[in-house]
Amino acid sequence: MPPRRARSERVTLLDVANVLGISSITVSRALREPEKVSEPLRQKILRQVEQMGYVPDLAARALASRHNGIIGVLAPALTNHAYLGIMSGIEERVRDTDFRIQYANTNHDADQEYRQVKLFLSQHPAGILLTGLQDQRVSDLLELAPCPVVQIVDLNLLPSGIAVGINHREAAETATRHLLACGYRRIGLIGGSRDLRAQRRHDGYALVMQEAGLYDPGLVMTEHKQTSMQLGCDLFKRLLETAPDVDAVFCQNDDLALGALFEAQRAGLRVPDDFGICGYNDLDFALCAEPRLTTIRVPRFQMGYRATDLIIRAINDECLPSRVIQLPFDLIQRGSTRPPA
Repeated sequence: MPPRRARSERVTLLDVANVLGISSITVSRALREPEKVSEPLRQKILRQVEQMGYVPDLAARALASRHNGIIGVLAPALTNHAYLGIMSGIEERVRDTDFRIQYANTNHDADQEYRQVKLFLSQHPAGILLTGLQDQRVSDLLELAPCPVVQIVDLNLLPSGIAVGINHREAAETATRHLLACGYRRIGLIGGSRDLRAQRRHDGYALVMQEAGLYDPGLVMTEHKQTSMQLGCDLFKRLLETAPDVDAVFCQNDDLALGALFEAQRAGLRVPDDFGICGYNDLDFALCAEPRLTTIRVPRFQMGYRATDLIIRAINDECLPSRVIQLPFDLIQRGSTRPPA
């Protein structure tokens, strides 16, 4: 049995190695490069590590190597339902690795994003993953970053670094064309937040409506705040008051679409006969609403997984399959829109 230690004393690799009668290098390899140690020995080491309560010293690791083993993830809103799918992909990719994730919530605030990036860089991270807005100050910081940086972005922006994403403008164009094909003509848009992707969705909607000769800025209702079902209710009610003849709405996400659906039903509108609603993201509740929501399916899990995979490959100096990965989106037609003519 190993000697009892004072509560303030930290168990080290050398302590584990001395108990087993092996070198600390062998213990380190078993934990960080398991393929280099025989499986019986690795299991023996893991049991001893568990028994002694050994925890890696990330600060010491950062001094001894080029990074601390942590991938910093900046998110515009960790409470946003759509972000949960991205987080699931990130967590799944790091599950069987020595890397760990540290999240920072920027709340769509450029100053907060800049501060968090500086903080991450001061800690010698293994990599940084950005999933939200990015201003010029942040871009300048990341140009000099000593670690890999991967962005989840709108690929319409033609990113110069390593990136994963979809073309949000094209996705919005697809949604708006679907509403037109269903016979709706007075099609509004409701949206919120200052997220660049939301702006691209507005651009796609406006482009299609202008091409059809039907664009009316009075049918656009947006508010620069975090989106929610309540905001969807409020914006939809305001849209009906401003334009009583509106007959469909494209919502920048499913939270807003569900709020719009509730408000439409309160107003006595029959969805989809009198009124069409199209959301964005294909969240779980889109399939549970009545009627079920027509929406744009975004591969959120794959975004998180593929972006994290690129970071890990770059950290390990592996050859990247591509520096920019564009993922597909899909229009999922359900009961909140009429069948196309």
